Amino acid sequence: MSIKLEHINYIYGEGTAYRKQALKDVSLEIPHGQFVGIIGHTGSGKSTLIQHLNGLIRATDGKFYFNGEDVYAEGYSMRNLRNEVGLVFQYPEHQLFEVDVLTDVCFGPKNQGLPKEECEKRAKEALEAVGFPEKYYGQSPFDLSGGQKRRVAIAGVLAMQPKVLVLDEPTAGLDPKGRDEILDQIAELHRQGDMTVVLVSHSMEDVAKYVERLIVMNHGEMVFDDTPKNVFSHYKELEEMGLAAPQITYIMHALSENGLNVDTTATTVEEARDTILEALKKQKPSLLKKGGRSE
Repeated sequence: MSIKLEHINYIYGEGTAYRKQALKDVSLEIPHGQFVGIIGHTGSGKSTLIQHLNGLIRATDGKFYFNGEDVYAEGYSMRNLRNEVGLVFQYPEHQLFEVDVLTDVCFGPKNQGLPKEECEKRAKEALEAVGFPEKYYGQSPFDLSGGQKRRVAIAGVLAMQPKVLVLDEPTAGLDPKGRDEILDQIAELHRQGDMTVVLVSHSMEDVAKYVERLIVMNHGEMVFDDTPKNVFSHYKELEEMGLAAPQITYIMHALSENGLNVDTTATTVEEARDTILEALKKQKPSLLKKGGRSE
């Protein structure tokens, strides 16, 4: 289920004094099965971009194809698109409204016209997939913790069995443990579920760890589209956009500038560990020699 955008533009407040072009000539293609990250400062256009992917908003001009079909063609079913492309909002409260958790997660499948038994089956499978405890199924979603609300919101989309899962800042406001749990589960769903995942995040560490492709938005334009390693090699340019690279990137460059032959493209703790140990292993004989000893 590929996604293809061609020369997408989007303007808020067209014809008013508040006119603002949120997207400028954005073209990209996302093949089925990719795990894609999108980053950008506040107002860069990243949230506007992902809202196009399930037809929540329509481009001012440009083309949008889903699985080869023209989404903007007359007669195209936006309902079918939204069944295939699930969007999880930044604030879970915007998606939760039923009296209890299980009923809330059943809403999507019910809206697809599925029988009650199938709705409940899908809802329970989705809640289990995101690690939500069964003992809270009958509880009001508004009485849950922030992390639990996010799990329920994600489960509500997963219960519709979309081919594309789009998440807008799914870990915002969570502590490090909760953030890792949510993202680990999303990564596992991606591995097991034959699913495309599009993740909007403000955390450089998260996108470095999880995504295989990284898109950078700036003032409505797509300025980078590459692997995380290649994107973060432009950390100076990212800083000019109000962004940054993962902390590991800065540590690696500092070590390199101080004479340690490490891989400066390392972006995760695991990669940093491996390259530092390798560099120290190679440097150890010369250090010992300088110290007047030999092994």
